[in-house]
Amino acid sequence: MAYERILLGMGNPLLDISAVVDDEFLKRYDIKLNDAILAEEKHLPMYEELANKPNVEYIAGGATQNSIKVAQWMLQHPGATSYIGCIGKDKFGEEMKKNSISAGVNVQYYEVDSTPTGTCAVCVVGGERSLVANLSAANCYKSDHLKKPENWALVEKAKYFYIAGFFLTVSPDSVQIVAEHAAANKKYFSMNLSAPFICEFFKDALEKVLPYMDIIFGNETEARTFSKVQGWETENVEEIALKIAKWPKASETRKRIAVITQGPDPVVVAEDGKVKKFPVILLPKEKLVDTNGAGDAFVGGFLSQLVQEKPIEDCVKAGIYASNVIIQRSGCTFPEKPDFK
Repeated sequence: MAYERILLGMGNPLLDISAVVDDEFLKRYDIKLNDAILAEEKHLPMYEELANKPNVEYIAGGATQNSIKVAQWMLQHPGATSYIGCIGKDKFGEEMKKNSISAGVNVQYYEVDSTPTGTCAVCVVGGERSLVANLSAANCYKSDHLKKPENWALVEKAKYFYIAGFFLTVSPDSVQIVAEHAAANKKYFSMNLSAPFICEFFKDALEKVLPYMDIIFGNETEARTFSKVQGWETENVEEIALKIAKWPKASETRKRIAVITQGPDPVVVAEDGKVKKFPVILLPKEKLVDTNGAGDAFVGGFLSQLVQEKPIEDCVKAGIYASNVIIQRSGCTFPEKPDFK
């Protein structure tokens, strides 16, 4: 089968603990709406509090894993995608494995018994989400696992790679190994800015791997933070996308494409010194369930067409379609089959 294991993702597998909360809850835990942060000591009681809510849901998540699952769903070819990350040997880890395997993803988790499976508090207010990740076991990933023959075989087999920027906080050497392999073998390597704190506090790791990125994803807040950190003195998303696309590249096989989403505003795509904008599907407010996973779903939809060598326009349209489906459901979940045309 042409698509077998064509796409490989690596990242932080987290079990989403998702519940509807109120503004007072956000204030109490010092959380901003639509932000993504790492848990601090002050956030830890929150997980128990969410778990006790009557509307709580548990969904296998983590940014990269979400994108890979959506790509797998859009492709409808069993085993087209693979995913690597670290989980604990516990109930949540088993839940995660079951969930991903049933989604058709070939998962190769590194399993540790010393630390519990990572969780992500998904606090939903009025359909908008805020994420607080407690990485736990996800933080224990080591590149030794990647180098094992059965896992390296997945790297060799894949022609497309996707890693969310969050993984730079855990195993930058694993990211670098895969990035260099992709460049040396003329394969597609893509990443995501993922969160403002990645652009700010993991600047060096991000800049080290940026030359290897064929496609870089992000949203408007992350793009503006990246611009500020670089001292570019512009908040114009189109200008920032062009500058990111022009960043020097390690391999001249192809030019870099920067893809910036802007919520309900058009998607900005910078390629070869030009910018194109793609309007999103506007959703009436009453149909919005929650925005958790919208960006991840966009990437998954995009990658599902990229691996089929479709034009970038089709990739963007598939991304817009997938994120539109996801925001009408709780968490990063989807119906049995896509109806993308």
